[in-house]
Formats: sequence, C-alpha cells, structure tokens
Amino acid sequence: MDIMLFHSIYGLRPAVHEAAGRLRDAGHQVHVPDLFDGQTVETAEEGRALKDKIGKEELLRRAVLAAAPYSERGLVYVGFSLGGSIAQNLALGDEKARGLMLLHGTSDIAENASVDELPVQLHVADPDPFESHDWLTAWYLRMRQVGADVEVYRYAGAGHLYTDPGLPDYDEAAAEETWRTGLAFIESL
Repeated sequence: MDIMLFHSIYGLRPAVHEAAGRLRDAGHQVHVPDLFDGQTVETAEEGRALKDKIGKEELLRRAVLAAAPYSERGLVYVGFSLGGSIAQNLALGDEKARGLMLLHGTSDIAENASVDELPVQLHVADPDPFESHDWLTAWYLRMRQVGADVEVYRYAGAGHLYTDPGLPDYDEAAAEETWRTGLAFIESL
C-alpha cells in the first residue's frame, strides 16, 4: 500500500519518522513530505506561527505536489493533527484515494465534497482541546453525508498528540492501541 504521511504543526520530528518506520515494517511504501522545509518547532505556539507564516494555501499546494507523483496508484492518506487536516483535504479531493487515517485532527469539509464509501478512521483524545465533542459529532455526520465510511476511536485521558513520545501529551497505552487499530485498518484496504 502507498501511504502519504503528513506531519503535525511541530514539523517533521522523530515521531513522524518512527510512525513511517512502523508502516514500512508492516510492508507499506510510505512517503513523508516535509511541508515546513526542514523547520521544526518546540511548542504548539511556534508551530501555529510557522503555519501562519507559510499560509494554509501554500501548505496545501506543497502537499498536493508531494502526493501527485503517487496518486495514480491510489494513496492512503495519514496525518497527525495539522497533517490530518491536510490529509483529509487531499483524500476528499482524490477520487483514487484508498483510505484516510486521521491522528489527532480533522478539518472543515468542502460543500462540494463527495466520495464513494471512502474508508476513514479517526483517532482522537477524549477530551481533546482542539476537537470538541460537538465539533466531532458535526464532522462525523458531515463526513457520512459526503459518502465516507467513518470509524472514530476516542482515547480517554490522553493528550492531544498522544502518539508522539517526544511531547508531554504522550500516552504509551493509547498510542499502542492506536497503532494496532490503525495498522489493521490499513491492512483491510
């Protein structure tokens, strides 16, 4: 399976490479674009400032350019937080997308979005300061309306980026459960 893996607002950190390694060990070809051109940050505030400096449209342009050489084969899009938002946008716009796995983040859904039973799996902390229950309910219903086949997994007590061992949010048990469930999902595609 070809997987396009997008980093979080912290940039292309070791945790993203570790995640790519897990996916490669499971037999997948993984592409990991660096949307921040080599920059990483230490705090979410620095990450938001960098994201704003680059701009949403430029980040999406970079992501589309990174995915384009592989999209004909049917990609599975995976992303962490900000990267999940980007992965979602690309998957909903790619008629050949084979699946979408979101870790810690979602995005608004375009009015004209439409997919044909796109398999989607979301893994999120419960509660999550950036993905409220009301937001997730509305997001789930809207994803179903556009034709996605959505599964949502919530991890009580975990911090927002609970799969990143280099951050204070890290929750080993929740991270391992996420990877077990996520790898089985990808294998099913």
